[in-house]
Amino acid sequence: MNRILASARTEFIIALRNRWITISVAMMVLFSLVLSAAGSAPTGALGADKLSVTVASLTSLAVYLVPLVALLMSFDAIAGEIERGTLPLVLTYPVKRGELVLGKFTAHLAILAIAIAAGYGIAAIAAVATDQNAFLGLPALLRLFWSSLLLGATFIGIGYGISAFARRPGAAAGLVIGLWLVLIVLYDLGLLAAIVADDGGTFTNDYFQWLLLGNPADAFRLYNLAASDATAAAAGLAGAANSIPPVHALISILAWPVAAIGIALLAFRRVTP
Repeated sequence: MNRILASARTEFIIALRNRWITISVAMMVLFSLVLSAAGSAPTGALGADKLSVTVASLTSLAVYLVPLVALLMSFDAIAGEIERGTLPLVLTYPVKRGELVLGKFTAHLAILAIAIAAGYGIAAIAAVATDQNAFLGLPALLRLFWSSLLLGATFIGIGYGISAFARRPGAAAGLVIGLWLVLIVLYDLGLLAAIVADDGGTFTNDYFQWLLLGNPADAFRLYNLAASDATAAAAGLAGAANSIPPVHALISILAWPVAAIGIALLAFRRVTP
């Protein structure tokens, strides 16, 4: 554990020097404030408190922004060490590869937690300041916080796996952006096209829900929307969120970080310095 924490401290200092903490916090705070202002408009029509409606809007933000920040922090975690020639030196220290990966993971997850807490905290303060009933939405906000961390942990692990596989930061950057585009944007569009083509057939009834749960971003969104009092504020997945048991989505978002870190460890063990 001491070696893991030492690796985490070193990685955290590097991220602080490279302004990753400042950039991540600024992005989350800016977008959270914008969505907090824009997403609270339907509060009265929904009959929900302002913070619950804000959480529904923040869920959509987290689906796009948290994976992107996680991938941008992690894509050169291993490839960068290889290109700079520091990996052979690091591996001469009495630290195992798994401990090195877990140290980097701890540091990057801590940075992501700081950014998410800052963004969601600002949104909560804005909601409470304008609605005395906003405290009713605090459980939903806390649920969104820890589930966002799990989503970020998944994509940090995926970023490490890609970094070890690509071995060059430039190639890794291209791969993570492509992966983000596929999983976050194109995946749902593909499912929508398949549903339209299927016209209520076997795909829609038997496979659609499982394919949604198989994508960590969709599982995250389904879980938070299904447990939210303001599901109607996030059109598009409201029907799916009501038809899929929340426990299934919860199992998916709990299993994905473990699988992602496992893949990263396997990929890193194949890297020769």
